[in-house]
Amino acid sequence: MQDFVFHMRMPRVVFGAGSLQHVKREVEAIGAERAVVLSTPGQAALAARVVELLGQHAAGVFAGAAMHVPIETVHAAEDVVQRVDANCLVAVGGGSITGLAKALALDSGIPIIAIPTTYAGSEMTTVYGLTEGGLKRTGRDAAVLPRCVIYDPELSLGLPFATSVVSAINAIAHAAEGLYAPDGNPVVDLFADQGIRKCAAALPRLQAEPRDVAARGDALVGAWMCGVVMGSVSVGLHHKLCHTLGGSFGLPHAELHTVVLPQALAYNAAAAPEAMRAIAAALGAESAPAGVFDLAARHGAATSLKAIGMNESDLDRAAELAMQGQYPNPRPLERGPLRELLQRAWEGVRPS
Repeated sequence: MQDFVFHMRMPRVVFGAGSLQHVKREVEAIGAERAVVLSTPGQAALAARVVELLGQHAAGVFAGAAMHVPIETVHAAEDVVQRVDANCLVAVGGGSITGLAKALALDSGIPIIAIPTTYAGSEMTTVYGLTEGGLKRTGRDAAVLPRCVIYDPELSLGLPFATSVVSAINAIAHAAEGLYAPDGNPVVDLFADQGIRKCAAALPRLQAEPRDVAARGDALVGAWMCGVVMGSVSVGLHHKLCHTLGGSFGLPHAELHTVVLPQALAYNAAAAPEAMRAIAAALGAESAPAGVFDLAARHGAATSLKAIGMNESDLDRAAELAMQGQYPNPRPLERGPLRELLQRAWEGVRPS
């Protein structure tokens, strides 16, 4: 029998093809009047569409979000928010945009409405991250949890399949670590199991037809469930490594999760056998670490740090950075095995 304390925070969810049309209604529902729309430069056209839907509630746009939430980008966005006296943030795009909205809300308390176009899942968590001086710091704060999340599968129809793969495995990472979190519980386990299953099952369908709206919807539901897991429990070695490598070495976020997850699971496998069996079953694989690796490889994703731009000469520094600070993990962190994990990740070795 498992002892646990259960408390789940979750935003209001609006799901469905074409549900972007409800953005004005959702802004009004939280009592906001002046919304700043956040996006990356590449999604400026989508941001403009959101502005049109918001009508008189659109107060401004900041289309400069960047990966890993650099503090300089946060300051630039703050200038826009303060200039128009905004009382709502509408974040449309992937995890970088949600991350920027969270950074802005952290001190100001301005409510967020998130409209994800990838499968990051961060819109369901109180986790935030900021990169400053080459180091990424993360934390949890209730102020950064969006008030509402609009999941519209049609917004991801143009997401390249390669990005869809790594984004879905990024979501799977949230659920996988939730299954061996020290503060897990049976409800979180159910979300994790179904989230992994839905994300993994959507990928072959999207490979066959990237514009399959139903498959896009299943991937979004899976990412939602995986995000709920991450928002409800502590995360361990995998997320620590990804925050370290991403913030300090500028590696792409979703690709990084895809490469690191099989190796982090292999590191923890002997210390969390029940979680590994659950992950393997959800993937339809014999082994959790190998199952994640094969899922990535089978769908054409990079499986090595070398392939996504990391220098082998940086591995020693990465190991030292990852050893700093304490965080929950089934297996104690040891410098030698951790360095070996990073070497295997750099080479792209399939876990046995």
